[in-house]
Amino acid sequence: MVTRHVDVSDEAAELLRRLTRQYGPLMFHQSGGCCDGSSPMCFPDGDFLISEADAHLGDLDVGLNRVIPVYMSVSQYEYWKHTHITIDVVKGRGSGFSVEAPEGVRFLIRSRLLTDAESEQLGLLT
Repeated sequence: MVTRHVDVSDEAAELLRRLTRQYGPLMFHQSGGCCDGSSPMCFPDGDFLISEADAHLGDLDVGLNRVIPVYMSVSQYEYWKHTHITIDVVKGRGSGFSVEAPEGVRFLIRSRLLTDAESEQLGLLT
């Protein structure tokens, strides 16, 4: 299910269901650089503090009767607001801070520009 700017691949949704059973409710924050480049970081909900400096990109519905919210800093969002993000998973070592790290996989983003219709729906065309 696409909600606003985000979606999730089938493989990532399956991993998120497993991680939710292990850690409880989860959330994502799209990293803006530094240690982990621009990786989507997955945390137990509440372990990463969100503030008015963060934009809510949307929610991932992975079929557990709850959604997984996805955030990005407002300043980074200004660069990405015309982009649709799909959270996917690949083999490889991820961040030591993100909950998938011990699984031998890492989350990554796949992105594309929003269509004109999507941009209009989100109020981005003026």
